[in-house]
Parts: sequence; structure tokens; C-alpha cells
Amino acid sequence: MTVRAMFLLSALILLILAGILFYPQLENRLIFYPDEGFHDRPSNWNLLCKDVFLRTNDGEKLHCWFFPVPGKSPVLLFCHGNAGNISHRIENVERLVQRGISVFLLSYRGYGKSTGRPSEKGIYRDGLAAYDYLTETEGIQSDRIAVFGRSLGGAVAIEVALQRRVKCMIVESTFTSLRDMAKTMFPWSLFSPFIPNHYDSGTKIAALSIPKLIVHGKNDEIVPFRIGEKLFTLAKREKRFLAIEGAGHNDTYIVGGTAYFNEIVSFISTDYNN
Repeated sequence: MTVRAMFLLSALILLILAGILFYPQLENRLIFYPDEGFHDRPSNWNLLCKDVFLRTNDGEKLHCWFFPVPGKSPVLLFCHGNAGNISHRIENVERLVQRGISVFLLSYRGYGKSTGRPSEKGIYRDGLAAYDYLTETEGIQSDRIAVFGRSLGGAVAIEVALQRRVKCMIVESTFTSLRDMAKTMFPWSLFSPFIPNHYDSGTKIAALSIPKLIVHGKNDEIVPFRIGEKLFTLAKREKRFLAIEGAGHNDTYIVGGTAYFNEIVSFISTDYNN
């Protein structure tokens, strides 16, 4: 082997090792966009809200909001997307509370007042900690809990539904896997065969037998509509698909309006034991 060939081989090996070592940090930087500052508060919407501070099983402290509705209302464990924080979801929560749905708004590690740094395994732990708080501290029965995830939060919702008992699950604007998403974006599409299949919601959702509602905007500019359709195809029955005409990635509940919320409430409130 020539000196030049040995040099090129050594450089290639170093490049591969660097990719293996530093890919997780790069992935997290590309996926998570946390915001520490609050841009709105529940009091601005006249919402009854309980500040919740809870611990994850790896020691992080999460700051979440619980919006309880009197009586035995359904409780929605709300897992938001990759940007901002819980203060950006209050308008959405208010529309659910108005319709008699209690909402637990989960804040991931590194978002808002929550400690730590977000990662795939980390936000899964956060979702499970939120569920355990509802059942163990608030004393809410599992048959009242529906888990909801928007965009990246869909991966958290699916993980919670796999690991804990819930009544039903809603995922919205959610992708099947990180690799599938990479295929839709240049230049990442060139490297998609080598990208780890993280956030593998497509495989996980196929293992769920609970009722599922999959929501997707037909004009989603971030997660293509066909990926939402693929996620639905991979899911087992009982399942529903709600396609929202004219909606993009972040405005499904605005464009969908009353019909959107009626579908959500109907799905959550159905007695699936009969």
C-alpha cells in the first residue's frame, strides 16, 4: 500500500470514528430548539393552572402545567413539538379546557424552567415521569388518560403508550422515523442510508393495540403529508385518520377549527370498552 493510500485510509477511519462519536450531539443540536423564556401565561387566559415540579428517574427536574377540569373529565397528557416551550401552547390548551378536557402540559428537559439537556432517551423519560405523576400523585386512573403528541412529541406519546396503560393516543404532524425524515430533505437525503433509525415511531406504533387518532395537515411543509399517511398505514386498528385541508405543520388546530376540536373531544371521550 502506498503512503498516499495509507493516509487516505487513515483519514477515512478517523472520519468514521468522529461521526460515530459526535453524531448524537449533532443530532440533538439539529432537532431540539428549546426556549427558556415564557412568552405567555395561563393567567392571561383566565385558566386554572397548577404549577407542577416533578423528578425524572435520572434526576432531572421538570416544570409542567396541569389544567384540571372539575369532575371525572378525560385527562390529556400533551407532549409538544421540538421548539419553544409550554408557554407557546396555552391557546391550544384553552380550547381543550373549554370543551371539558383536563390537560397536563409536559415540559421536556432543557425547555422553559426544566433542567437538563434534551435527547431522544431523555424526552422519553420525561413523558413517562409525567404519566407517573398523573397516576401516582394526582390519583388519576389510566382509563381517563389520553396521550397526545404533536410533531416530535408524537414520538414521546407513542413511547408512553408503549410503556404505560392509556385509554387512547393522538399523534399529530408526526413522522415515522428520523431516517424517513432525512430522505425528504436535501442534502440529508444523500446520507439517509447511514443515518440511525432514531425516533422509530413507525415500528413502535405497529405494536400498539389501543385506539389511535392520527392527524396531519395536507400542506405540512416540514413533515410531508405522505409520511403521516405512512404512519397511519403502519398502525393497527382501532385507528382513525384526520386530514386537515389547507393546514401546515403548526396550524392544524387553527385551520381545523371547531371540526378539529370536535373530533379530538369525541375521540378522547368515547367509551372503548363497549
